[in-house]
Amino acid sequence: MGEEGGGRSCGTTRELQKLKQQALEYYQENDVPRRLEELLNSTFYLQPADVYGHLANCFSKLAKPPTICKVVGKNVLDGLGLPTLQVEIFCTIQNFPKNICSVVIATHFEVHENDSWELAEAEEAERLEAVSTAVQWVNETITEELQGLGPSSQAEVDQVLRTFFESKVQEDKERKELEKVLEDSTVPTPFPLMPPSPPPPPAKKKGQKQGRKDTLPEKPIVPPDPVEPVLCGSMAIGAVSLAVAKTSAILGNSPLYLNIAALKHRQVSDSLVFHTRTHEHVSTNESCFSFPLVFPLFQEQPTKLTIPLLMVTLVSCGKSSPGKLNLMKEVICIPHHGLTAKQGMAMLLEIQKHINRTIEVLPPLKAETKKGHNGGKKGQQQITGKLSHLGCLTISYDTIEQPLLLIQGICANLGLEMGTNLHLAIDCAAHELMDYSRGKYEVMMGTHKSAAEMVDLYVDLINKFPSIIALIDPLRKEDSEQWDSIYNALGSRCYIIAGTASKSISKLLEDGNISIPKSSGLIIKHTNQTTMSDLVEITNLIDRKKHVTVFGSTEGESSDDSLVDLAVGLGVRFIKLGGLSRGERVSKYNRLLTIEEELVQNGRLGFNEEHSFYLNEEAEKATEALEAAAALAGELPEAPQPIFPTEVVEESART
Repeated sequence: MGEEGGGRSCGTTRELQKLKQQALEYYQENDVPRRLEELLNSTFYLQPADVYGHLANCFSKLAKPPTICKVVGKNVLDGLGLPTLQVEIFCTIQNFPKNICSVVIATHFEVHENDSWELAEAEEAERLEAVSTAVQWVNETITEELQGLGPSSQAEVDQVLRTFFESKVQEDKERKELEKVLEDSTVPTPFPLMPPSPPPPPAKKKGQKQGRKDTLPEKPIVPPDPVEPVLCGSMAIGAVSLAVAKTSAILGNSPLYLNIAALKHRQVSDSLVFHTRTHEHVSTNESCFSFPLVFPLFQEQPTKLTIPLLMVTLVSCGKSSPGKLNLMKEVICIPHHGLTAKQGMAMLLEIQKHINRTIEVLPPLKAETKKGHNGGKKGQQQITGKLSHLGCLTISYDTIEQPLLLIQGICANLGLEMGTNLHLAIDCAAHELMDYSRGKYEVMMGTHKSAAEMVDLYVDLINKFPSIIALIDPLRKEDSEQWDSIYNALGSRCYIIAGTASKSISKLLEDGNISIPKSSGLIIKHTNQTTMSDLVEITNLIDRKKHVTVFGSTEGESSDDSLVDLAVGLGVRFIKLGGLSRGERVSKYNRLLTIEEELVQNGRLGFNEEHSFYLNEEAEKATEALEAAAALAGELPEAPQPIFPTEVVEESART
């Protein structure tokens, strides 16, 4: 018995010694003894009141950096009660999964208030399919693709998403080709048909004089380009990219706009980099241990950030409005560039308040009749207003001048000078106005204009209202010749901006050409497969081409305010969020005010430059000449520094 007991004792001792040796190797491999010694020594000198809280904080900094462990997609409702996509990011932090953040991305679908119920149901089904597919992509594939990646590895995450999306595009292409082959094999070959006989020549009008030449027929309109296809489920890519960027900001205790600004200026490492700092001597002011940084490392943080200039929609008189006027989908106010966002918003709220009062008590303002604008229409309707999905009032007007005269009169009563205290912009949404049966734009009910006549109309409008400094989508994108004409005629006096008339961000980056149609700037939106890297790349491209960037919201927005951080971080010129009503839009204006207050407190708020109108070809040639001169001198051109107003302007803006 004794021998057996002694044998078991020796075996237990050997196993214990083996475990001790393994423990020693494990702790030495992870540098635990040295770090514990440093931590205990520093804690003794610091004498913190909450010793275990201090130890917990120190150990948390020694922990492994967070990694993405799960991505969850959900079907939620946007501000109009329509389905859209929500994405949640879970990270493994100190061995436990934690829900870090969620974002909601808006869909790309437009809101058509006067559609028939058949069209509305068809679009609703298409929207639901897009959201359901996106949820499936996120929950089944994307979550596996991103597992183990650091949330601060934005470039790597975006590349994974891009590769996944390209595979889905290829799958969709192969599926359509297969469907076409099957369809061609089942459809019988039709008999050849005789070509239709040419139409008879038009009969002469009664009373037409003998020998009088007929007027030349108008040049036929360019048919609409095929709608750029949107892959069903593509919103999953943009939503996940944004969610990862927001996760990185939260984990780094940094606002999202600073992370985006760092990406914009190419001052963030493409992969997660961890730096440590080791202290050789014990100090009573700081602890003596190394810890990783779980947020992006800035090589050099931007010293100043500017708040984009507001583009606030005051009234809507577009195609869906009850009046005869169709041309002005949005009448937009832009506060003076020297005002803060808070000051500008207060001014616009006062104007909006007076508009609300005016439409309750006054009939429409009678505009001066002018050939090509009104032509003496009868039966003007009483002004009626309803809240649009754009966050502004939809008002019934019959002439082009009426909404402009309304705002002009209110500003005069408030002591504001148009063209000085604020400017106007018009979102024409010309693609909604084309009557293809006539080949003309229906600018007002019963009043049609050709593309060439539209150019003359805009020139007359700017001459009459010089406070208008921006025209958004004044023509269809297909009317490229007239885009050239309006740009050459008005480009030195106001911004000609392409919104719907422009291509998607993916196509713009693929082509590398933002000059079709010819314009002063573009409206960019974060939708579909647009990643954070894409937004940085497109804004850099727009900046290089000396165009202006407008960061816009979609028609069906959610209460998520992340796009405001994107606009500030990307350093865009304008931000277009709609009106100052509806919760999903007001939340974004509130976020803008919060960011401005943070920048003021940190002394990092920059001021916007004055409006500059010039033909982009001249600016591009000047830039190329400077770069060529620098290359000849053997020097690289330094990054252009922002030009802020003088001290006098700054002081007046602050007061």
